Parts: sequence; structure tokens; C-alpha cells
Amino acid sequence: MNAHPGSPPPRPSDDESIAASAGAWLAQRDDTFSAADSAAFERWCAADPRHADAVCRLERAWATLQPLRNFRPTAQRHPDRDLLSGPARPSRGVIFPLRAFALAAALMLTLGFWAVRTTSTSTLRYTTTAGGYERVILADHSVLELNGDTAAEVTYTAVERRVRLMHGEAHFTVAKNPARPFQVEAQGIAVRAVGTAFNVRLGAGEVEVLVTEGKVAVSPTETPSLASPPARARAETPPNPGPTLLIANERAVVATKGPVTPPRVERIAPEAVRTALIWQGPSLVFAATPLAEVAAQFNRRNPIQIVLADPALATLPIGGSFRPEHVEAFVQLLESGNEILVDRSDATRLVLRAAK
Repeated sequence: MNAHPGSPPPRPSDDESIAASAGAWLAQRDDTFSAADSAAFERWCAADPRHADAVCRLERAWATLQPLRNFRPTAQRHPDRDLLSGPARPSRGVIFPLRAFALAAALMLTLGFWAVRTTSTSTLRYTTTAGGYERVILADHSVLELNGDTAAEVTYTAVERRVRLMHGEAHFTVAKNPARPFQVEAQGIAVRAVGTAFNVRLGAGEVEVLVTEGKVAVSPTETPSLASPPARARAETPPNPGPTLLIANERAVVATKGPVTPPRVERIAPEAVRTALIWQGPSLVFAATPLAEVAAQFNRRNPIQIVLADPALATLPIGGSFRPEHVEAFVQLLESGNEILVDRSDATRLVLRAAK
């Protein structure tokens, strides 16, 4: 039946209202989320199972469409310089990308255009082949990097973020959200973080955790058994050690076979950290490459630009393998030879001059 002219618009159904509210919560969480907002969001999710379902459906939709955010045409000879610049500050009235997506996805959910099975969790699986590498931006903007021959499952709910590393090695750069802890599980070992960066590698009978930024807590996972053991068995079983706190440039090795023992923790040098993570991302490899071409390759990948103030430096041959984001380390290496001076007076430029 058609509504008569002048009659009020039909009221949205409960499902439509829930989907719209879920979209608004996610948009607000992506922008600013105080402790009070986090508590209110948890209460809203717990108030009705449909609330958490709607949040998970939106996050699954965001994770599915996330590769479009990273799409870059490879056929162009010259990259779009807008893609190399930092994110522009939105003007008044412009909606942030995730906020716009959340609201749009909520609308699609209410209209029935998004066919996703209703579930209280959102699980995605990522794998790499031997010698492979994959970098994934997760739904909350955390970054997952997988080394070769690695498999991981990512499960997000409204109140937690959980990754199960099944085999291989992975690095995690975690988006900060105290109300939604981030936990990695590997062979019975749990690594818990809020906003930090760390690496987890599964070895033969051990798990290695290396913290590159912030701090994490390492502990055995809580895995309830199907049947309670007899009292004698419980008495003979050694208690699990408490969480071990690691900070940046610390590595812990936890045995996964034999009796439960505390992790072996050691402090390692920044150079050793860089060596341990050399597998991350494609490297720039040069063999007697002119410095002008080397600088151009670094400049295409970094907001800080290398500028050759002396034309004589353009033909200087460079050899070696370098991470593209380590532009400062590369320039320091040039500087260490005492033949090149670096002017850092401009935060966006590294000006190279020949030493007199």
C-alpha cells in the first residue's frame, strides 16, 4: 500500500535501526573513542545479540573491501604523486573514509543488498607460499605481515581482536584500542597487546616473540579441558607462570614441549632487530646503480625526499639491499664514508652534498 501524500515516513524496522547504530558506533570508534565511549559501546553490544552481529557484519564487509583501498594500477610508468603524498586533512563537512563506508554498509544491510551469513564473529584466513610475502591491512587498520610459508586466522568480535598463527612467522602493527584487546595465539602461547608492534615466529618446539615497538604480555593460553583432571593430577601439574612483560628490542623464546617453564628473555640491539625482520616487504636491490637512480627509487616510496645538491654525486655507484622505508638509515650509511654531507634542516628533505 502506498503512503498518502503528507503522511509521515514509515518507521525503520528493528534490524534497520540496529544496522544504522552499528555503523554509527564503528564510525565514531574510527574517529575518537574515549574510555566512556568504549564502555557504552560494550554495553550496547551486550544488550542484544543482534547488536554484536551487526558490528561483525560491518567489519567483515570492511575487511572484504579493504583490498580496494590498497589497489594501485601497475601499468602507469609514472605514479600518481597524490598517492605518494600524506593523507589530506578533511575539510569541514567531509566524512572520513571509514565513517562513510560504515554508514554506506549499514544502509546496504538495511536494504538487504549485503548477503553475509549472520554470525557473532568474523574470521578470515591468510596464507603465503614458501618464499612468499603478504601485507594485509585489517579492518581496524592494524597491519599483518606474513613471511613465507605462513598461515594465520584473524577473528574479530565487537569486544576483542584475535589472531591464531598456525605456522610460520608474522609481524603485527596493532592499532591502539584499549577497549578491544589484540591477542595472538601460537601453539598454546598468547601474546597480548593494545597498541604496539611485535613479531611472532613458530619454531621446532618453541615460539619466539620479538617486540619492535611498545610492550606486550606473553603467557600460556587459557584452554579449558573437557573434563576436570583428578585432584592428584592437578596437584602434580606445575602452575602456569604468570604473564611475562616485554618491551621494545626484547625477545622471548617460549618452549612449547616438555614442562611449563618461564620464557627466556633477552635484550637485543636495534641492528639485530633489523636483521631478524629483513624478510619484511620487498627490498631495493642495487648493483653499481647511480646514486641519482637510487635516490629516485627511495623518493617514490617515502615522504622524506633525497635531494642531490651536487651534480657530481649523481653518478656515484651504489650497491646493496635496502628496505625502502629506511631512507634515514641509507643516508646515514652514505654519511659514514665521510665523502657526503647531509643537510637535515628541512624535515621533508635530506640534502646531500659532496664533502670538501
